[in-house]
Order: sequence, then C-alpha cells, then structure tokens
Amino acid sequence: MTQDILTVEGLKAYYQMNYFGVSREVRAVDDITMTVRKNEIYGIAGESSSGKTSFIKVLAAAIRPPMRVVDGSVKFNFKSGPIDVTTATPQQLDAIRWRSLSYIMQGSMSTLNPVRRIGKTFEDFAKRPLAASGTPYRERVLGHLERLKLPADVLNAYPHELSGGMRQRVTIGLATVCHPEFVIADEPTTALDVVVQKEVLGLIREIQQDMGSSVVFVTHDMSVHANMTDRVGIIYAGRLVEEGPTRQMFFAPKHPYTAHLVASLPRIGDTTQRPALEGRPPSLANPPQGCRFHPRCPLAIDKCKTEVPPLIPVANDHRSACWRWQDVAPLVKPHQAHGVMA
Repeated sequence: MTQDILTVEGLKAYYQMNYFGVSREVRAVDDITMTVRKNEIYGIAGESSSGKTSFIKVLAAAIRPPMRVVDGSVKFNFKSGPIDVTTATPQQLDAIRWRSLSYIMQGSMSTLNPVRRIGKTFEDFAKRPLAASGTPYRERVLGHLERLKLPADVLNAYPHELSGGMRQRVTIGLATVCHPEFVIADEPTTALDVVVQKEVLGLIREIQQDMGSSVVFVTHDMSVHANMTDRVGIIYAGRLVEEGPTRQMFFAPKHPYTAHLVASLPRIGDTTQRPALEGRPPSLANPPQGCRFHPRCPLAIDKCKTEVPPLIPVANDHRSACWRWQDVAPLVKPHQAHGVMA
C-alpha cells in the first residue's frame, strides 16, 4: 500500500471573535478527514469562501488568532519523524519549515519584499534550513535557479524588475530550494496569462517529480486540476463533500456540486448555455442544518435538510457525502471531459 505522508482526522478550525460584547464563530473548516499520499499531487477545489485557504493555513501550521483549531489532528509523516502541527511547539515547527514543509503562496508580489533583492530573500528563506554558506550555498541556489530556467543575475534584481512569470518562478524556487517532502501550492497561477500559467504548472509538476515530493494544489479552476492532480477533494462550506481520482471526478462525479463544477467549464466549439446553480454559498457563521449544499441542490430531499450525510466510499478510492449519490448523473459527456483533460 502507498504510505500516507499526511493524515487529517476530524479537523475543525473556527474563527472565534468577541467584539464589543458580541461573540461570533465562523466554521471555516468543519470536520474534515482526508489523507495525502507520498509522491502525489492532491487537488483542493471549491468556490470562493468555501474554506480552502483556511484549511491549508492549518496544514501549513500558519494558525493565527482569531482562527483556532477546535478539534482534530493534522499529522505529517516526515523522514525526520511524525509530527502533529496542531499541537507542535514553535521549536518543532521551526525545524520542519522549508526543510520538510513548504508553501507556495498566492501572489508573488505579496510574498517578495519589494525593497529587498531576490538574492537576499533566498538567504532569508534557505540559508539556515540548508545549513550551508559560502560556495556550497551559492552553488545550490544557482543550480536550483537553472532548473527553474532563471538566469543567475535574477539574484541581483528587485521584484518589480521581473515579469509576473519570473516572479512566480522565484516564489516556486523559494519554496522548493530545500527539497521539502511536502509542498502546499495556494493558487500559484493567479493573475498569470494562459501561456505563463501553462509554463508554471509544467514547472511545478517537473519539480515535484524530480524531488519526489507530495503537493497539495489549491485552485478553483477545475481545468487546472484536470491536468495537474492525481486526486481531487471538493470543499463546500467548510466541509469535504467529495474526494476521488481526478478522472473519476470528471467522468463520474458522485456529488451534485462536483457535477456542476465540472459542467461549468468552457469548451472549444460548444456554444450551449452552461447550467448555473441558483442561490449562493451559505454563511459559515450560520450554516444550514443537514447537508450544507441542500438549499442549492436540485436533488435535495427532506432528509438532506435535517441529517448531515457522511463521507462514505462510493467506488474504488472514491468518497462522497451525499444521500443521493447514486442519482448524480454527470453533466458532462465523456468526449467533452476528454477535451478538458487533454
């Protein structure tokens, strides 16, 4: 059996606030259980405000008030030993950051210091984790830049002197120069044009294969998941509603929300009107009872309004949280899905 590098069990992470005597709790991550295997790319999809970013913040041990882990565990199985980042000390977390656990952040300009040269930023990120200095350190960095198809003189540049694609390559380089075992990529192609996006995605896949790392890839773009990921987990209103091999999720989704996500993709030559979901995502401060998708679901029955569907196996390596998963019909024909996954 393939060994898991990450095991998440019953994770609940809420934003708990108390201002002017008014208490408010936002259930951004509400009872998620999942695993990520070694050497795989696991995709996380869902619309805006579904809880994706909050979830990966917990995975990255970037938990800051008012967000708190209320219950559950996030256990990594690194070569240096197992660690639960929800209970680890700052010293334990510091020992795994960048060496074992790394993060490609969303938006290169929010990652890079605009008044600091790229070379100095590499020193900030990598010099201590690599435990190297002088010639060995410089050779390591220059070799990594060459793999990223970046010239050596990029180290002397400021972020604003680089193109968007080059800046994104730099952020990938910062996250992978220490050859971490686990990389979190938070929408790394945001604001890039389609040509640069393709180059960046290919680069992430190439680096992942060379290092043998596991990657959690977060994006709302299902076409990116189709071409990048091995498995996909769909998050809706703070909960994991479906998970399975990427091809199965496109050809045979078992949750109506997944079926609509796939059906929303544009396809060359197809001029038919896309089906749209009515309503909007629920407030995570006051989510509906039962299945959180039921107010928008075309298959909803009375049971959906009162009982939370468990995430159960529905096929080989495929789980769904839907009382009517057997009635979910793919809204995309096989030949259309092949076009997306080309």
